[in-house]
Amino acid sequence: MLTNFRQTMAWLHTWFGLVLGFILMVCFFFGTLSVFDREIDRWAIPQTRFEPQPMPSFDKVLLPVLQQILPEQDDYDAKVQKLHDSSKGDVPARATLLQDRYWAYTTHRDPVLGMGVRFSVPTAYDAMEARRINGDVVLDPRSGEIISDSALRIGSGWFYPMHYSLNWPWKNIGYWIVGLAAFTMLVALVTGVILHRKVFREFFTFRPGRRTQRSALDLHNMTGVMALPFHFFFAFTGLVIFAGTIFLPVTHTLLKPIHDEQHVLEAQRTGLPSERSGTAAALSSVDAMVVEAKTRWAARGMPGEVGFLQVNFVGDENSYVSIYRAGSDRVALVGEGVYFQGSTGKVLYEDPVRSPVSATNEFLTGLHLQHFEHWLLRWLYVVGGVLGSLCIATGFIFFVEKRKNQHAKIGSYGSCIVDSLAVTMITGMCIAAVGMLVTNRLLPAELIAKGDYEKASFWGLWMLAMVHAFIRSSPVAQAKHNPAWQEQCWVIAALAIAAVGLNWITTGDHLLKTLVWDRYWPVAGVDLSLITVACISVWAARKLSRKDLSDSASLESERQGDQNVG
Repeated sequence: MLTNFRQTMAWLHTWFGLVLGFILMVCFFFGTLSVFDREIDRWAIPQTRFEPQPMPSFDKVLLPVLQQILPEQDDYDAKVQKLHDSSKGDVPARATLLQDRYWAYTTHRDPVLGMGVRFSVPTAYDAMEARRINGDVVLDPRSGEIISDSALRIGSGWFYPMHYSLNWPWKNIGYWIVGLAAFTMLVALVTGVILHRKVFREFFTFRPGRRTQRSALDLHNMTGVMALPFHFFFAFTGLVIFAGTIFLPVTHTLLKPIHDEQHVLEAQRTGLPSERSGTAAALSSVDAMVVEAKTRWAARGMPGEVGFLQVNFVGDENSYVSIYRAGSDRVALVGEGVYFQGSTGKVLYEDPVRSPVSATNEFLTGLHLQHFEHWLLRWLYVVGGVLGSLCIATGFIFFVEKRKNQHAKIGSYGSCIVDSLAVTMITGMCIAAVGMLVTNRLLPAELIAKGDYEKASFWGLWMLAMVHAFIRSSPVAQAKHNPAWQEQCWVIAALAIAAVGLNWITTGDHLLKTLVWDRYWPVAGVDLSLITVACISVWAARKLSRKDLSDSASLESERQGDQNVG
């Protein structure tokens, strides 16, 4: 019975891991890059290469900019079409929409300020949907100048959302696919532990000199065991973070009336308005509210700067201002919010001491989202992400190596397909990511819709890598190695060195300047990481080349042996 149970677990581990392992590879790879997403942003947008700034004056710097923001054209057009299709009414002209909410956000690693406006639509439409036309900008807090929206923040705006949504927002399909993959990963982890009963022995077992199949399995087991808590934690907390908003939403289901009633009761409990009054009122000095919030944080033994600020029901008598503390000095994702009446500046409410359940949730969420300043812990996250990527990658390699001889005998192309997909999702994905950075440096900064070209290059390079992997996969059908692995490693190395060189040529920020003279670690760190990737890729390509020569010699000796026997 035990044998049958373990065989069932082996089947689950193998096929669940194979089917959704490709998605998990995306999650781990881009999740690892997301640990330093803001640093990648600074590399990609040279005009943001300055030290992080505190939240600037709201009254003097932010408010004048916020009042000039218009709804994003794409968002506006989509809402117009949606209302037209549903016959719910017409949306007023884009420039006449009512500003309903202001927000501004900064972090200890981000020199620029994210800010925006939410606009309300005065039509007979769902109240929860009525305020979903947005206008967002990125601001230089030193000068108050808006940074062009053509500049794509590759780290936080592309790599980061890739790891949890695949940058596929339509109907939230990307979130659901990643959620299914995360659940599958939990199954794979449990079944993997059941399969490998001698966990501690396998932790220290790695035989790189053995056959590829044996070495791949050793590395798969070792990386899986070394970072087992890390893998489990991130898969579980990722599901928890999106459980209430994506996977089990209650605000637009049969539970909506209960949700709306809870919203009203919460407003009564806290004293915060739940809707506009319809009476116009001017906004009091938000800077004075910021000073009061800082005083209250200091009195509670947690002095700090503002991380997030929001003005609700702009221009209305019921407007209120929410000010949250930047919690980068702790792991838990807490804001210690202080809420003010917008028209008078009077304190309405202050976040109370958290319950044990709430504190646990905030700690786990903070561990996953990594808003803290602990740099050593951040690098441990990178190590964990690399181990996760290695675990998945070696799982693919072991799957192919174990079956390709058998498939070659029966004329099956199963191993060819899996190997080609593995090449696409490992080296091909690296080519797409590094190639995107190269494209970023090749295109002029003033190019209109530059970010769209960068996204197109990302998908285009990834597609080319996939085509190349399938074209070059024919040797796998003869139980040989796919030469695409070696060739794409050389491409990664070339692109990585090109990215470093182009950064030097286009900005003048070479390593001697960023590492020694200016000691500007964000850009130096990205360049050093690219050089490291290039070195690893060259080593892997040379290793694969020697492996191919060894395999060819082995096959030739086998043929000669067969001829001698004949």
